[in-house]
Amino acid sequence: MPTDHIQYKSHPDNLTRSVPYKFDAAQLRSEEMIVNLGPQHPSTHGVLRLEVLMEGEIVREVAPHIGYLHRCFEKHAENLPFNQVIPFVDRLDYVASMNSEHAYAMGVERMLGIEHQIPKRVEYVRVMVAELNRIASHFIAIGTYGMDIGAFTPFFWLMRDREHILRMLEWASGARLLYNYIWIGGLFYDLPIGFEERCQQFITYIRPKLAELDTVLLQNKIFVQRTANVGVLPLDLAINGGITGPMLRASGLRFDLRRVDGYSVYPELDFDVPIGEGKMGAVGDCWDRTSVRVQEIHESLKILEQCVTKLTGEHKRTRDFDPQALVPKKIRPKAQDLYVRAEIPKGELGFFFRADGRNDIALRCKCRSCSFVNLSILPEISKGILIADLIAIIGSIDVVMGEVDR
Repeated sequence: MPTDHIQYKSHPDNLTRSVPYKFDAAQLRSEEMIVNLGPQHPSTHGVLRLEVLMEGEIVREVAPHIGYLHRCFEKHAENLPFNQVIPFVDRLDYVASMNSEHAYAMGVERMLGIEHQIPKRVEYVRVMVAELNRIASHFIAIGTYGMDIGAFTPFFWLMRDREHILRMLEWASGARLLYNYIWIGGLFYDLPIGFEERCQQFITYIRPKLAELDTVLLQNKIFVQRTANVGVLPLDLAINGGITGPMLRASGLRFDLRRVDGYSVYPELDFDVPIGEGKMGAVGDCWDRTSVRVQEIHESLKILEQCVTKLTGEHKRTRDFDPQALVPKKIRPKAQDLYVRAEIPKGELGFFFRADGRNDIALRCKCRSCSFVNLSILPEISKGILIADLIAIIGSIDVVMGEVDR
């Protein structure tokens, strides 16, 4: 049934309500109703509220409501020196903090003109910890997604295996989630002795576990029925909507900033960029998005192996190596505008900086959130579906509300 009759305005009682409504209850037909999903606790998909216009069990339209987790990241970044902003960057995508730190540090280093002076050991360490965090983030995405649609065992398995990564990152940085490890010009500290060997042990351990995951989750008949041909995102819609990361690649486009932009030492590393192929349904459906994340874990393991080889060979630790040798005492870039982007687990994270050349504080800092953009496509791919499929679609997007609201 068409919904052209629905007026997109606030609830008639909005003057006395603190929660806005997109759909006007006074304009509903007798067979229609408005259902609020959320806001949920942050440990689910974040404090996201969905206002759903329904007819029976059919979703006619969805309106996401965000802003429940706003921490004013951009205004913090415009009132603090560049180097003091990194702990706030950690709190954007708080399950992939290393990746966000990497993007921010590269941006400031590019403004300072020291991007190509960073020691190779520092670059390989950065890539190693970022890829470990990418795997941990995908473990969260896949594990919680399985639980969203009724599969508990993969969640327990992946949380168990994610713990190995968190312990390694805590060993290196001192923190489990919010690391402040990648500094502008270098690192907080070099890797602990034995870290490379421990990383290789993890790679050997996790590969058979991923084979089990493929059998128990991806090939599971119930999982396939719940995700194949559900939430199909056509490639042209993904491109026009600015979608990035696994969501875009699941729609069939082999676009990964680690290849396209070739930042850090990624051009020196050998890895593939998996895309959705429609093996179980249509290209760009929920199953493809999950499959791409699983395949990306395998590619991250390839990258980790190469980093281990470099860090124990050509760029091994030396007694006089100082990971803070290029860390500037005062960060005062020339007057300029700069945009830098990087491939974090959920897509393209970008930072726009405006420096005035006089201060060590950004005149303007704008964060391009991939989770925010990816979530914006939800209303387009959720029309005419069952309410149960809406839950499957939300989980396949893999949003973190700390980055959406920033």
